[in-house]
Amino acid sequence: MDESPQTEQMIVDLRAAYAAFNRGDIDAAVKPLDAEIEWSEPAEFPGGGTYHGRDGARRYLAQSRAAWAEVISEPERFIPAGSRIVVFVHARVRPHSSNDWQEVRLADVYTFRNG
Repeated sequence: MDESPQTEQMIVDLRAAYAAFNRGDIDAAVKPLDAEIEWSEPAEFPGGGTYHGRDGARRYLAQSRAAWAEVISEPERFIPAGSRIVVFVHARVRPHSSNDWQEVRLADVYTFRNG
């Protein structure tokens, strides 16, 4: 995938999805995703595994937020790479039983087909 207007729009949509997740609007977070999305999380993550369709992605994201008192997932950099966009993310979470924040930097990878 090149730096085309289509790629730029995908990045705009992904930014909006992260913003929606951060404000707890899971429906808006999954809206730009393909209806047949396959969402995979590492097995060692809480709720890790593969989820199918927007409903599956919605279930994963909702449980991911519910596991913490507060969650902030800020995309820092978007890198188009062929049919993928790699997103470097700074995630901060606060457990229910604590005022202390935990931080991690990670990468999300989105694969696109037919736009």
